[in-house]
Amino acid sequence: MAQRYASDFRTIILVLLEANCNMNGGRDAMNMSRQLDPKGVRTIGVITKIDLMDRGTNAKRCLMNQDVGIRLGWVGVKNRSQ
Repeated sequence: MAQRYASDFRTIILVLLEANCNMNGGRDAMNMSRQLDPKGVRTIGVITKIDLMDRGTNAKRCLMNQDVGIRLGWVGVKNRSQ
């Protein structure tokens, strides 16, 4: 169902990755967006849970659009502290 909506050229594709676990877990969503939008023209990425990142996990290259280049870029989301 998601593929049907995302295949429309007027649709912006939102790819979500969780930073608190290995960021390769969300690569399925990125692979699907690459199939539907090979140039990355209408894809935006969001990395969630940056405040809960494991040691050794680094989201900097992805946030600076160096790891996976998409035209609309990446946004990092940090939750409020308690």
